[in-house]
Amino acid sequence: MDERDIAELIEAGIPEANATVTRPRGPDDDDHFAATVVSPAFEGETVVAQHEMVYDALGEHMTTDIHAIELTTRTPDQVED
Repeated sequence: MDERDIAELIEAGIPEANATVTRPRGPDDDDHFAATVVSPAFEGETVVAQHEMVYDALGEHMTTDIHAIELTTRTPDQVED
């Protein structure tokens, strides 16, 4: 699983999401990722709920392909600030 695959899963699972996924430890680290996700679906949700939405979008991949993911979640209004 690569960064593009993860971004596609997140974007497919969260309405109007835009996901940017990187490997913060470098290209040789196969299972640690970082994602910044922007979606209006996060409006009014706690950070915990926002992160749960991302985990739900990733589904079983969180236990099979992804060892760890560092999440930053924002609404579009938070990005504009």
